[in-house]
Amino acid sequence: MRYVKLGKTGLDVSRICLGMMSYGDPTLLKWCLDIDAAKPIINRAVDLGINFFDTADVYSFGTSEKITGEVLKDYRDDIVVATKVFFPLEGYTAKPKPNKGGLSRYHITRSIKASLERLQMKYVDLYQIHRLDHTIPIEEVLRSLNLLINNGSVLHIGASSMFAWQFAKSLWLAERHGLEAFKTMQNHYNLCYREEEREMLPLCKDQGIGVIPWSPLARGFLSGKYTRGGEADSIRARTDKYMKPRYFKPEDFDVVEQTVEIAKEKEVTPAQIALSWLFSKDYVTSPIIGATKIEHVEQAVEALEITMTEDDIKRLEEPYKPHPILGHS
Repeated sequence: MRYVKLGKTGLDVSRICLGMMSYGDPTLLKWCLDIDAAKPIINRAVDLGINFFDTADVYSFGTSEKITGEVLKDYRDDIVVATKVFFPLEGYTAKPKPNKGGLSRYHITRSIKASLERLQMKYVDLYQIHRLDHTIPIEEVLRSLNLLINNGSVLHIGASSMFAWQFAKSLWLAERHGLEAFKTMQNHYNLCYREEEREMLPLCKDQGIGVIPWSPLARGFLSGKYTRGGEADSIRARTDKYMKPRYFKPEDFDVVEQTVEIAKEKEVTPAQIALSWLFSKDYVTSPIIGATKIEHVEQAVEALEITMTEDDIKRLEEPYKPHPILGHS
């Protein structure tokens, strides 16, 4: 395993972050694994040197945090744990009850307490806003999060998908008011969605922000198992309402087919090529991978050793077509 600094936090994290969204309640999301199925995968990740784990309170309505805490409790002194706040526990699209979602101080204060209880931890290493709350000034959000740093509930704070100008404004406000700033950006970035290269990623590189992309394999689309004109017949494709609208466009298949071709040449999997491409970007700290099989974790670690030439990167990037902004809401 290779390790790198997580932005300006001083933390050393593995080049791969294990996303815990895949572990939760299969009665709610059929592609999720319960604790018994998840435990061998998580333990294997630790064995391979992965020390960075990302979850959220909304994943399986808190069950993901419970699994994260239970399986990793014996490793607490050796790992970095991140979770998030924003969405109501009823789900991403649920209309929250009053004060049960968003980034008010009321909701943030209660959410971190509940997350720590589920995680069985005294503090989290990285607490992230899952999305922006457009009803609350970002300065107020920063002050609320800084209270958590001051009381020891949180070590560092991070942000997720938003426009670069919004993130730049948050960094400026933090500096202006002497507040702890966001140290990380968890954004939507993969071979099929590269709009972040326009402004967000150059901003993060300039400001020393740790970049931890979500959906680095485009929800499994970049695995190569979906073909142009074929039927998307996996459990994830059938039950994940975000997958088909975000990917499966003709231009996305152009990217996948090029990825498959290069994977054949190097005798590796398309998913490994997609990850290796991310590892080649000096502004990417640690992609957040989802794994529902032990071999998924093993192959991700093996991808660290794949050599990507300039020609490989050019061929992978050439078919890309601009996309509308995806993942900010």
